[in-house]
Amino acid sequence: MADVGDRAQQMGHQANNSEWLDVAVRVGMVAYGIVHLTIAWLAIQLALGENSGSASRKGALTQLAQQPFGKFVVWVIAVGMVFLVAWKLLEAFVDSQVEDDAQQWIKPAIDVGKAIVYGTLGVSAFHTATGSKSKSSSSTSSWTAKLMDQPFGRWLVGIVGLAVIGYGIYLAWSGYQEKFLKHLDAEGKSGDQGRAYKMFGKIGYIAKGVAIGAIGALFIFAAVDHKAKKSGGLDQALHKVLQQPFGPVLLFAIGLGIGCYGLFCFARARHLSAQR
Repeated sequence: MADVGDRAQQMGHQANNSEWLDVAVRVGMVAYGIVHLTIAWLAIQLALGENSGSASRKGALTQLAQQPFGKFVVWVIAVGMVFLVAWKLLEAFVDSQVEDDAQQWIKPAIDVGKAIVYGTLGVSAFHTATGSKSKSSSSTSSWTAKLMDQPFGRWLVGIVGLAVIGYGIYLAWSGYQEKFLKHLDAEGKSGDQGRAYKMFGKIGYIAKGVAIGAIGALFIFAAVDHKAKKSGGLDQALHKVLQQPFGPVLLFAIGLGIGCYGLFCFARARHLSAQR
């Protein structure tokens, strides 16, 4: 059994360090960047008073599909997300083999979580590209209501909200601490180009963290008031930001920040480091 485990670990390392996986991750990162740039555009339009579409991943895919060659772009996104899911699941397997103590399950769990995020985006892209409707594409408020109906449902929704806020804080902190630089090779960190990528990453990670934190806050409000309709996704969170003092300015800044995150995804695709 040990020999089988060793061979599986060796095969996992070989696949993780292969050239084809590098290409797959680059394609996936470009696709992920396109989605974030589209979300940024929709958020900025919303801040300027033009609500042309839902400022969410689904809204971004719908907006892209309506453009010339849009269906092709959405198909590229769907395939790119499949690549990223495969990469993160492979990373989870490798991390579970090489890490010790708490890291042996923390890092794989994070990898699996990211795979789920990429997977849900990929499924949405597939349904948008084919023009079909997902049976599981119920609104955030509807599945929050189902969760609320369970024993200790309000506590469960509150825990979800805290977890989402925690992830948003983690992203913002990673941006502030510039931990994203590990994803770039040496060339991507040097010169004027490197300074631009550093700026995109820092602003992008912080802005995305703020946006995700706002989503988590909606879950907390829903749990406190016992009203599932108060929960929501990115579009509802950005509308909530818009209702605050200086809301349009804040939303415009968040939109620009999410756009910077998309640009950093392009930089990451071009200058993929060994750590990916």
